[in-house]
Amino acid sequence: MTTCYIASNQSTDKKASRKQKPLGLGGRKPEWVRMSLAKAGELNKLKNELRTGKLHTVCEEAACPNLNECWSQGTATIMILGDTCTRFCKFCNVNTGNPQGKVDEDEPRRVGEQIAGSGFEYVVITCVDRDDLADGGSWIFAETIREIKRRAPHIKVEALVSDYAGKISSQQTILAGNPDVLAHNVETVRALTPIVRDRRASYDQSLEFLKRIKTWNADKLTKSSIMVGLGETMDELTATMDDLREAGVDIVTFGQYLRPASRNLAVKRYYLPDEFVELEKIARAKGFLYVASGPLVRSSYRAAELFVHGILKERATQKRDKVVSGAPG
Repeated sequence: MTTCYIASNQSTDKKASRKQKPLGLGGRKPEWVRMSLAKAGELNKLKNELRTGKLHTVCEEAACPNLNECWSQGTATIMILGDTCTRFCKFCNVNTGNPQGKVDEDEPRRVGEQIAGSGFEYVVITCVDRDDLADGGSWIFAETIREIKRRAPHIKVEALVSDYAGKISSQQTILAGNPDVLAHNVETVRALTPIVRDRRASYDQSLEFLKRIKTWNADKLTKSSIMVGLGETMDELTATMDDLREAGVDIVTFGQYLRPASRNLAVKRYYLPDEFVELEKIARAKGFLYVASGPLVRSSYRAAELFVHGILKERATQKRDKVVSGAPG
């Protein structure tokens, strides 16, 4: 596969290209990182359907700036296994605590039914970290993927998962659920990982997980995402890209870190649109199959699934052609 699709719909006009001073929480956000609220009337029906099924979307809870675009194109990110995370990453505003092993064993069926009838074509399933569970919630996660696929085989499923504390059996359980894309975010560069992520996470543990996926299934599409604006350097970002490529990662996204609350890390700097373009160029040159880079790009940004659809369709065609021709493979 030699195709490389680059998505960047951010402006690079003269106003955006002016030299800019580092800004923190109290600074005025540049116009290119200001979020537009979704038009309430357009998506109420879909929102009501999701709430009826007791489903939570990260899109709504995080007030994602891309909600309108993604939902109108049939893409959403669903969060399972509750709303309380056992970890406290300094960039994240999700509730932190101890769920005390509580799980809804009917959740996979409920999510499968709701998603199958939702009209979505591409769904990202994610969850809070569940270190209180022996398997980190991997069984519930894998069952959710299977329930969606059983009811709606045409829906593409991306699993955005934790590192499962490096537990191989849990990582294998997720892979056995057979998501179309398996994503795990390194979030930031090596030097900032102890500051940005929970103490139980590690840069090398994340890379090792991503590498294992390719060892277990070389054809599985893998993805990782990086936030910028936390104090990293361009050299550190470039080194992180090299590490991800060495781990076999196919898809990478870059987005501006935006401080969600006062308890979270302050923004060190707002990147200029031109800098996101530069990150795209560097990542593309390093051989990533797909790169999404821009101020408002998030891990589940919908542009990625367009390319993923193309890869999966091409692979299916190649497999069918081999069967017809009698070629091995």
